[in-house]
Amino acid sequence: MCTSRYINPFTDFGFKKIFGEEANKDVLIDFLNSVLPAEDQIYDLTYKSTEHLPKNDTDRKAIYDLYCENDQGEKFIVELQRAEQTHFKDRTIYYSSFPIQEQAKRGKGWDYELKAVYVISIMDFIFDDTEEDFHHIVQLKNQKNTVFYDKLKFVYLELPKFRKQEKDLQTNFDKWLYLLNNITTFEQMPSVLKEHIFRKVLKLAEYTALPKADQELYDEDLKRFRDYVNTLDTREEKGRREGREEGIEIGEKKAKIETAKNLLSMNLTVEQVAKGTGLTIAEVEELIKE
Repeated sequence: MCTSRYINPFTDFGFKKIFGEEANKDVLIDFLNSVLPAEDQIYDLTYKSTEHLPKNDTDRKAIYDLYCENDQGEKFIVELQRAEQTHFKDRTIYYSSFPIQEQAKRGKGWDYELKAVYVISIMDFIFDDTEEDFHHIVQLKNQKNTVFYDKLKFVYLELPKFRKQEKDLQTNFDKWLYLLNNITTFEQMPSVLKEHIFRKVLKLAEYTALPKADQELYDEDLKRFRDYVNTLDTREEKGRREGREEGIEIGEKKAKIETAKNLLSMNLTVEQVAKGTGLTIAEVEELIKE
């Protein structure tokens, strides 16, 4: 049962409800225009089937895709990912190859001209902790840092790095990220989100306004989401615990080695040192060789 006023956008149901409905595509258009460069603004979108995008059973637990095309025929993949994945950047490159390949035309008349492809990744994790920037726009560039190809762009949003509070919000972009990060904590509509598009989002996301059937679907999806988060938390805690245990073992081993060296300096036999420290005879003999 949902305990917050608004549905969670990091669930499959919540993400598709807010961004994936044809009747409310102005929401997705507004969001994309806030994260894309000024020269790439969108005026209209058509939702396309995602059946040709790569699918993986493991990925489906964390990644929800939308595939769209604007009025110029340019392609947009919008995805949300809740947890870090091995080779995440590689996977986004791989994803971009599908809308490129589908543009191929049969016959000898095709001159290989392509429409632009954009991959927008909304991430609920940090994939680059070496810098403070959380909004990354990536293109192919040459050795002189000049754009080599302007029809392929990747946009990465690291939401955990966005820490602005309500009083600090200035741009539409700020407000979108604040909303995504905090919507489940809202007890009422924040006054700073007064624009029509945000009022519409909050109206779409209000749990009690959903039809009963949709509430049931969301409740099931929310349970899966919480189970998944608990699995991640358990895995992280296990990793921390194992790290602590490994650190203790390493510390104890170092202490034994230091003791063994002291005993060897006192001309004790290998057998005596091994017995006194708990090291094996082979380990003590290795210390003698050092």
